[in-house]
Amino acid sequence: MSVRQSIDDAIKAIGLLVPLEAKIREAALLIEDALISGRKVLTCGNGGSAADSSHLATEIACRFVDDRRPYPAISLTGDGGLLTATANDYSFDEVFSRQVVAFGQPGDVLVALSTSGKSPNVRRALEVARETGLKSVALLGRDGGFCHDLASVSLIVPHDVTARIQEAQKVIIHIICELIEPALKKK
Repeated sequence: MSVRQSIDDAIKAIGLLVPLEAKIREAALLIEDALISGRKVLTCGNGGSAADSSHLATEIACRFVDDRRPYPAISLTGDGGLLTATANDYSFDEVFSRQVVAFGQPGDVLVALSTSGKSPNVRRALEVARETGLKSVALLGRDGGFCHDLASVSLIVPHDVTARIQEAQKVIIHIICELIEPALKKK
């Protein structure tokens, strides 16, 4: 594949987000309402999605563009000791769900990323979030896998290439930050 073909394919993947505009706004409003109400955001994902989930938590807890107060956001991918203890003592499928129980409270929002929608640990986190009263946003790819109907809001990038899905998900993350930032600056 040429550089130009890769760029064209990335543009096409990002263009797939246009029909998701209302759902992106809905996801942003869930997150904004939680933060303004004194709740927090938890994020999770595997591999590149782990990095993107940490990116979102950082944009919330630090800042996106302009200076403002920090808001609570925790990436569930960041504590190596906790991840490995949970994987060893329970299973890798439980590394995020046990943290949802430990750190989540009703009214918080879980943002879960999976390019396939088939990550068992992301699925378990979404299930436990629902069971414990957290709202959730799932950023998924392909057809959404078995996670597509588990979240309060599912944002599915209907593409088959992982890199393109991740690029589109990064755009979604930045759009959500752009949408919530004005309200966060007022507090």
